[in-house]
Amino acid sequence: MSRRTIATVILLATLSVVGVVLTQVLWLDRAFNVQKQEAELHLRQQQQLDKQFNDRVTIALTAVAEKILSINKDPSDLYDAVKQARPNYFAVAINDTVHPYLLEALLRKEFMRRNIVDDFEYGIYDCFTDSVVYGNYVSLLDSTVADTARHSQLLKLDKDGHYFGVYFPRRNSSLWEPKPRSRATWIYPAIVTLIVFGFFAYSLLVILRQKRLSEIKNDFIGNMTHELKTPISTIALSSEVLCEPGIEREPERLRMYAGIIRSENERLRTQVERVLQLATLDRENLALKRERVDLHAIIGEVCASFAVQVKERSGTLGTDLQAQRHTVTGDTVHLTNMLFNLVDNAVKYSPGLVEVTIATRNEGGQLCISVRDRGLGIRREDQRHVFERFYRVPTGNVHNVKGFGLGLHYVQQIVHAHGGTIGLASEPGAGSTFTIRLPINHDAA
Repeated sequence: MSRRTIATVILLATLSVVGVVLTQVLWLDRAFNVQKQEAELHLRQQQQLDKQFNDRVTIALTAVAEKILSINKDPSDLYDAVKQARPNYFAVAINDTVHPYLLEALLRKEFMRRNIVDDFEYGIYDCFTDSVVYGNYVSLLDSTVADTARHSQLLKLDKDGHYFGVYFPRRNSSLWEPKPRSRATWIYPAIVTLIVFGFFAYSLLVILRQKRLSEIKNDFIGNMTHELKTPISTIALSSEVLCEPGIEREPERLRMYAGIIRSENERLRTQVERVLQLATLDRENLALKRERVDLHAIIGEVCASFAVQVKERSGTLGTDLQAQRHTVTGDTVHLTNMLFNLVDNAVKYSPGLVEVTIATRNEGGQLCISVRDRGLGIRREDQRHVFERFYRVPTGNVHNVKGFGLGLHYVQQIVHAHGGTIGLASEPGAGSTFTIRLPINHDAA
């Protein structure tokens, strides 16, 4: 997939996600506006109903006050006798005290007459004792409720004269309060949006990962073609020379070209083995032939394999074997290849004087093996990729480092297969140190 195609896919996906989010926002805004309008309409309706109820209560209580004046034969006129002290509490001014039973009878009659059927409580204020004398709890529709209802503490007003109060306990407020917005209104769109975002992010990650794998695969194929083509060409040329007439009369020249063929054939075999190692790891069925393995002995063999190569470059390949217990349970072949790859990288990525040290020590019931070099080093941003398949660390102006980018991936897989861990410490220009920790075979003598 080309860069332009990926950019187009990302752009279209981004526009789709933005479109989904905008649709959700517009839908929520419209839903909230509709809910707000419904709340305002309900509020106006409720306010109108409350006003009608309050007016009927005021008219009924005014009639009760006039009836009390008539019974007491009081000629005075009580102007604006009814006051609404609270949304559900009314106070009625009178000139004298009134008997509770008489007051209850008058209230019942007037409320029934005005079709006011809400439960109510009443109390009479006695100005001589400065207290509200409780009357009764009245239920016009169900008389049994009054026997079990909980009586309220009637409010005492800041008034000097006599008055009685009527309280409607079931009418909490004359103003309707709109219900809070339901969480379901925004939770569902939020979940859908998060799912879309998650799917978009995952898809984008997969696309970029596939693109990177494709680029790495192409680099691998290019490197492999070059690495395999060079020794094949060299072997072909050397074979042609050996086929020349009279070559047998030049033994030195014959041995030289035979040595070239042998060297290039060994190089070709090594490259093929590395590719086969990768194929074995890809099948995820790596079969280890487990046995007791002396890592110090393997280190000696690996050092012997590189002795000539390091000597030709006037370098050193030293050891610092301090581990007292150096026997592990594992596969001899794979453990040998593991150390071979690490030392091979240390030598290849040391463009100047080769200085490689293999050290061992025991730490916390484990065998620690470190391979340290004084070569190019690895940048911090590259260190987290060095164990990936096909990945090769950029070497700047050094172009003579051959390989497929398989060695460290193979090393990591072998270490993990043996129940161990591998770490890297490196600084550009100061070299690198790879440290392997493997469990010790405690049954070893």
